[in-house]
Amino acid sequence: MTIKTTATLKTTLAGFGLALLLTACAADMAPAMPGSTAIGSVLTDAKGMTLYTFDRDATPGKSACNGPCATNWPPLMAAADAKPMGDWSIITRDDGGKQWAYKGKPLYAWAKDNKPGDTTGDGFLNNAWHVARP
Repeated sequence: MTIKTTATLKTTLAGFGLALLLTACAADMAPAMPGSTAIGSVLTDAKGMTLYTFDRDATPGKSACNGPCATNWPPLMAAADAKPMGDWSIITRDDGGKQWAYKGKPLYAWAKDNKPGDTTGDGFLNNAWHVARP
């Protein structure tokens, strides 16, 4: 009985370890995750903060939000070795940094959102900024 219990425990722990590894890998691969807000499901960054798109990002593969704009609307940066996948692509910013885009739209946080679930940037600048939806 002890041998069977030990073997079962080892199998369970091995499965748990694999599940943790798969979860960690998936988290590394997904640049953003769906989150829930008062206005519905939105894309969020690793901290759970709402992500936004900008209507002035009209040129494919280019961000129109640089300089002071990027201070207020921090881009969702991609690691230098990040790879595009599915609906996720990577654009090169004016400063040479890499930024995630979802369905071709670069993604940004809003400096005035204070906690996960905040969506205070939605509709900002005459409705030019919008929450990013999954």
